[in-house]
Amino acid sequence: MKIVTFIFSALLSIALVYILNTKMVLPAPLGKLLAPQSGVWQNAENDNEGFSADLQFPTLNGNTTVYFDERLVPHIFSDNDVDAIFVQGYLHARFRLWQMDLQTLSAAGEVSQVVGDIALKHDREFRRLGMVFAAENSLKKIEADDESKKLCDAYTAGVNAYINSLTESSLPLEYKLMGYKPTQWSNLRTALFLKYMSYDLSSNERDFELAAAHNYFDSTSFNLLYPVKQDSADPIIPIGTVFAEPSIKTVAPANADSTYLHGEVTAMENEKPFAENGSNNWAVSGSKTKSGYPILCNDPHLGLNLPSLWYEMQITTPTYNAYGATFPGAPAIIIGFNDSCAFGFTNGGRDVRDYYEIQFKDKSRKEYWFNKEWKTTSFRIEKIKIAGKPDFYDTVAYTIFGPVMYDQSFGGKRNTSSKNYAVRWKAHDSSNELKLFYYLNKAKNYTDYVQASTYLHTPGQNIVFAAKNGDIALRTQGEWPAKWPGQGDFPMPGTDSSYMWQGMIPQSEVPYQFNPERGFVSSANQRPVPPNYPYYLGREYPSSRGVMVNRLLNGMSNITPQDMKAMQNNNYNVFAEMLLPVIIKNMDVTLLSGSEQGFFDQLNKWDIKNEANSIGATVFAITLQELRDTVFNDEFSLAPEGALKPFESTLMEALLRDSSYKFIDDISTPAKESISNMVTKAFKGACLELNNLKTSHKLEWAKYKDTHIDHLTKLPAFSRLHLPIGGGEHIINATKAVHGPSWRMVVSLTPQTEAYGIYPGGQNGNPGSKFYDNGIDKWVQGEYYTLWVMTKNDINDNRVKSKIVFKRG
Repeated sequence: MKIVTFIFSALLSIALVYILNTKMVLPAPLGKLLAPQSGVWQNAENDNEGFSADLQFPTLNGNTTVYFDERLVPHIFSDNDVDAIFVQGYLHARFRLWQMDLQTLSAAGEVSQVVGDIALKHDREFRRLGMVFAAENSLKKIEADDESKKLCDAYTAGVNAYINSLTESSLPLEYKLMGYKPTQWSNLRTALFLKYMSYDLSSNERDFELAAAHNYFDSTSFNLLYPVKQDSADPIIPIGTVFAEPSIKTVAPANADSTYLHGEVTAMENEKPFAENGSNNWAVSGSKTKSGYPILCNDPHLGLNLPSLWYEMQITTPTYNAYGATFPGAPAIIIGFNDSCAFGFTNGGRDVRDYYEIQFKDKSRKEYWFNKEWKTTSFRIEKIKIAGKPDFYDTVAYTIFGPVMYDQSFGGKRNTSSKNYAVRWKAHDSSNELKLFYYLNKAKNYTDYVQASTYLHTPGQNIVFAAKNGDIALRTQGEWPAKWPGQGDFPMPGTDSSYMWQGMIPQSEVPYQFNPERGFVSSANQRPVPPNYPYYLGREYPSSRGVMVNRLLNGMSNITPQDMKAMQNNNYNVFAEMLLPVIIKNMDVTLLSGSEQGFFDQLNKWDIKNEANSIGATVFAITLQELRDTVFNDEFSLAPEGALKPFESTLMEALLRDSSYKFIDDISTPAKESISNMVTKAFKGACLELNNLKTSHKLEWAKYKDTHIDHLTKLPAFSRLHLPIGGGEHIINATKAVHGPSWRMVVSLTPQTEAYGIYPGGQNGNPGSKFYDNGIDKWVQGEYYTLWVMTKNDINDNRVKSKIVFKRG
């Protein structure tokens, strides 16, 4: 018996040793994860954790001291600009290294080397989109400029200084769980991070989906489903603005309508950035504020993740003193203010990515037909490392347009493509956006702001500005292709140069406002200009938030920062305000059952606000979705796979304009349906889901919407779930399920700056830290932190909790 016990114990021990040193249970060896001296235990931070240190690095030029306040916000005081950026890189890595690493791996198409071939499709698509190609082009521009190169080099050195200090025990938790280690940072990775933002904000086109729809519907139907303009739009540059004659006279090819608008679509993007990436920003002049000084506000709407996208910081050098939100992964303050002015961004939303169908001479792809001759193709061999498997090699052809993204070997969402599509993306072109942010950090007046803005090429943004001297301004800034009407709505022929972009809209013709008479400037991703602007800007822009922002600002006076905070958290649904009367008017209540009548009463008495506890908001949202399906599903039942569903605003504007809208009739029935038939049918369908929600106690808007902030790994234990917050689509407080206001900022440019801000996360990316998610509850409640602009006289202030001294040595 003893021998049996001994053998069993020995086998058990061997099995445990084997399991603990392999990746059978988790991506990382379990033994390493649980090791007392280096495992996950080491990542738990004591509530009284101090961050003070004295550090020396040979690359520094002088002295820098960082004071951390009670929220772990660093206030950097440096002898010079370059050292300040070194320290910024160090701090980004100290508190957000894994996040920076993962984002740039994703941008470069290198995720498979960490998680295996589950990410291979993502990696191939990003390589074929030319993400690295684009980053390399921008880096050449950055490094050709001495000032930019010094800053970029300093940032990289700072990140690597922290990476080089890491030990097995101090590795961020996620590395331990996923079983890999960080590699050295580089200037290319900074450029990749910026290109990732370009992907997120300037890559969401729908050429294939629109083409699939156009191949199915006739032109009349197509233009009803996807109108070129929205009647409800209140553009960024107000109606009535007069524009000069365009300096670029775009000319459409004579055969454009008969050629590129037709043909089978054989590829679809596998991934798309969130379609509603957007933001609000506005600035009001002193004539509308109680203080007599301008107030600037900004809340960028992006994916809600943990660790947060943003990292708060103050940077003070002999040449500037800036405060605001930074991107871990890139130098400078991105959205913020300095001693003279404030600045912020919303997404421009224009189409700067188009596809061209390429005709190769043969399967070798060595030559392609262009302007009546065969052109030589170049190739880029993409080596994709895959964890646990052999490397994957992808040979990507490059043409005059750019990389051939889809071909027989890769069809994106489809397994293969019988056609070859090259992608022309403005982000492929060289640019140096680092100078935009660096110069905004140092800007002292309107002239400096305009000069800085011209460095923004892609992603194009609406840059808002306000200064202590009273100036306010907004530029719809970017390097935008000058297009003829309809150009780029669909994939175009790649055999003829006449389909290429014919130039970039000159900076002198970029629409802007400077100290307008109405006393404010604003943008909320709506159409940037009125219809008389001479260049084609695409079909759809979201209108509702812009309508509400302008309505409120027009009616306000004696504005205070508190008013602006309330406005950023406004939950009024102006989209519902316009559509709800149509629904109410056309509901045939005689056909509703008792429970349906109850929901209709909820809708009827709803105050049109998407507050967290609103039931009317839930009833409206589900009714709207059912109404869209009821009206359009019959026409789309035989449409090609991937055909784009009508724009968000299409149905609402159509019903307001025409109660006999063409698509009201259900073509699958012999009867002729009316709007009343369809509204009632849709509502009865909505009530089925509403009854289920009632049973599961999820009728309240926040419970139905279910806002949650996931950790980037999606691990529930590191995420914040079921947040009780209102807002939503079409609303200034654009908080949706996983997307929303990622940084709210209000800056009153009084002589002593008064500023407030908050983001849904915390300064420390470590899930074991009390600073990991400490801002979320206040963000949910619509509260703000006072942004403390520290001075050197404040070093003994009670808010200072830790200090790191950086010296040359």
